Amino acid sequence: MNEKIRVLVVDDSAFMRKMISDMLSGQSDIEVIDTARDGEAAILKTAALKPDVITLDVEMPKINGLEALKEIKKISTAQVIMLSSLTSEGSNITIEALHSGAFDFIQKPSGAISLDIDKIKDDLIEKVRYSKSYKIKLQNIKPKTQYTTKTQNIIKTPEYKITNDKIEAVVIGASTGGPRVLYELITKLPYDLNIPVFVVQHMPAGFTKAFAERINKNTGLTVLEAADGDLIQPNKVYIAPGGYHMFVNRNNIRLDLSPTIHGVRPAVDKLFISAADSYKGKLVACILTGMGRDGAEGIKVIKNLGGYTIAQDEDSSTIYGMPRAAFETGCIDIVLPENKIPQEITRAVKRM
Repeated sequence: MNEKIRVLVVDDSAFMRKMISDMLSGQSDIEVIDTARDGEAAILKTAALKPDVITLDVEMPKINGLEALKEIKKISTAQVIMLSSLTSEGSNITIEALHSGAFDFIQKPSGAISLDIDKIKDDLIEKVRYSKSYKIKLQNIKPKTQYTTKTQNIIKTPEYKITNDKIEAVVIGASTGGPRVLYELITKLPYDLNIPVFVVQHMPAGFTKAFAERINKNTGLTVLEAADGDLIQPNKVYIAPGGYHMFVNRNNIRLDLSPTIHGVRPAVDKLFISAADSYKGKLVACILTGMGRDGAEGIKVIKNLGGYTIAQDEDSSTIYGMPRAAFETGCIDIVLPENKIPQEITRAVKRM
């Protein structure tokens, strides 16, 4: 019989501690081993109880969630899921926490916002399960970084090649684990890329602006949360705002509130398919770490029009869901670890 996932719940609100505990305790494979009311208690209980997963409130007195996370990471291999309210402080701390090693985050239920409690519960349970799997993966992963091309395993032609057309845009899709990878990827792209980059990162409304601002401070490119009607310009990275699908035409960004795709909005497929319609084969498309299969249909459309397609490899993916689904279409040209992807995008765009 598999051992239960041992969870420590941390929140300064007694009501929230009970709500989160009740959400998790009803699962046969999850056990809430204790709760803590602040960051100091969380650090002490982490050291004593050695949980597998910690749900950690972002905004707390004395020691906030980010400060507690950094201390927990020094003493424990527990995976941390941040619980964030939709405030300016909450979103900024959350984005910093993801960069500092948090596994993922969920938006806290609040009287000030209308959220589906059942959806929050499902998201939390799913992320707790995935985070435990990720912890096991980290313990077992081999110290290697290999890359695979279409000449191995999924070959349909003797070799892959970049389209003869000049690349005119890059599209990127990511979900769980994506913020850190996207930060590293975008900050390593050259400031004179001379084409636009479009990004869908699965993230709730209110968090993508802080995410874009953090990257923008550390790159020569201009990174912004996209707005409806934005003029598409070279050397700009447009990040789809949470809660809106983003699609492109030759000149402008368009946003809409059409139904979710794969249960998410923004959806990678929406972006990829619209970009393929605008840019045809003059595209580089990249699928990064994440749950589910969003982006796989878009990859097929882009490849069928002659675009160049990249997927993150399994070893460096937090969750090998989206890259696997894209790989299994047979339409991925090259599979790379996260640290090789910026170089490959640059090579494709600049014809190096």
